[in-house]
Amino acid sequence: MTMRATEAPWGDYEVAKAELIGGLRGTVLELGAGRGANFSRLAADVEWIGLEPHASTRRALVRTAGFGRLKSAKVLAAPAENIPLPEASVDAVLSTVVLCSVTDLVAVLAEVRRVLRPGGQFVFFEHVAAPQGSWLYRLQRVAAPVTRRFDKGCNPARDIASAIQLAGFASVDLHRYVRPGPLRIPFIAGTAVRAALRGRNLRCGPRPASTPRRPDLT
Repeated sequence: MTMRATEAPWGDYEVAKAELIGGLRGTVLELGAGRGANFSRLAADVEWIGLEPHASTRRALVRTAGFGRLKSAKVLAAPAENIPLPEASVDAVLSTVVLCSVTDLVAVLAEVRRVLRPGGQFVFFEHVAAPQGSWLYRLQRVAAPVTRRFDKGCNPARDIASAIQLAGFASVDLHRYVRPGPLRIPFIAGTAVRAALRGRNLRCGPRPASTPRRPDLT
């Protein structure tokens, strides 16, 4: 696996959203699609599939889905741990502040790899755990039981970055951001690519300086 991790100014976070989401083509699966906040960023020729497990949110999504603007749109009622699609059936998977709330992060990332076609990419935008030992990380740990109960299972102390890096993708290109404000919440954005078919080139990048530590996936 090749991996690149860099730090970038917060202003680049929204720029990355526009560029990465707007650059998606083919069949795009969006995890936890919510109420369709990403519709305006998607290209019109995308065949979009939205995965939304929460019934009330799913009803709102169906009403607001970009059925008229996108090439095609379909909403599925299922958790990301059990995606009801065949193996190698989508060109891209999109996740926007979803992985903090899934029940089994390892299973979700395995499902993402399974449904991606060879060479397909996982595009992610997530808030993540602060550095272990920091005051913010301690606060995230204290807040986690409350947010899990009242914010659809969100665990702000989950080490999503390391989980993605360890999930078996052929390459990971990850950028770190810090949102301005009193709490300075850390975010990540980037892409992870499923291995291409044997004999085809994989995306390249510098080797990591060291093996990533085991993530906090609780």
